[in-house]
Amino acid sequence: MHILNFNWNPITGIDIVGNFKIHFYSLMWVIAFVIGWYIIKHIFTKEKISLDYLDPLFIYTVLATMIGARLGHVLFYQSELLSEDFFSIFLPFKFKGGFQFTGFQGLASHGAAIGIIIGMYLYRRKYNYKSLLWILDRIVISVASGAVFIRIGNFINSEIIGKVTENQDFPFGVRFLQDAYYKSEIMQITGINDVQKAYNALTSNPQFQNFVDAVPYRHPAQLYESFCYIFVFLILWYVYSKTSKNEHTGFLFGLFLILLWTVRFFVEFVKEPQGEEYINWFNLNTGQWLSIPFIIIGLYFMFVYKPKQPVK
Repeated sequence: MHILNFNWNPITGIDIVGNFKIHFYSLMWVIAFVIGWYIIKHIFTKEKISLDYLDPLFIYTVLATMIGARLGHVLFYQSELLSEDFFSIFLPFKFKGGFQFTGFQGLASHGAAIGIIIGMYLYRRKYNYKSLLWILDRIVISVASGAVFIRIGNFINSEIIGKVTENQDFPFGVRFLQDAYYKSEIMQITGINDVQKAYNALTSNPQFQNFVDAVPYRHPAQLYESFCYIFVFLILWYVYSKTSKNEHTGFLFGLFLILLWTVRFFVEFVKEPQGEEYINWFNLNTGQWLSIPFIIIGLYFMFVYKPKQPVK
């Protein structure tokens, strides 16, 4: 049975003017933030929280997520940029080896999680209407929904790919053609100077079939994660809206940490290592070791943490 088992060679964006292009990956981020905004708006309305606090919360969340994700990637996976190409960390350009527009590349979910926690702390210091954990208990519902779309964006970009399937008839195997061949390679192979047309020729012209066949089938790890995150969101939403646990300060935050990072931990077994720097201790990679502390913190907030009682 072949459920997926196909060649993945998508159009990654829409050309606008010159080299300017709207990337579908960027659109996934926009969708994630917009849906997250509506979820929090619904929560604020339900709990009779002034919507004046909503837009500042959105701004803090966006900035904390993007800054944290970028810095997390650099610190955890590509620390050489600190000394070799420092300004590329914050700008959508590469300076080492010649100036080149690259867009913002390299975002780590562990860094995003840390950034969001710090961002919510700073937000709470300025807008003191509820506790930090109250805010985190609600914001993680939006974060879980957003994670679904971010991983779809990774799939569109053929990045964060899975390991080669041991069985080439594996029903979920995908050939990531745009990961296997660089743009310069594909234009040289096909003799076509337009990158997208060159990739299209690779899959449509029989004379290039041997190049397609040389690409191994891989696990679509991005889709595995995205699918699991749907259930993380649904579980959080159910617990928040249908149970009394939404009154247990820190419970939803802890549940989110356990669910999301447990998914990440297990998907890492079928995912290629990320970045040039990664660890492999006891057959666990960087992403798995970074996930373990989040899971432990989640267990603490779910089962150990007791909020301080207000003084009467």
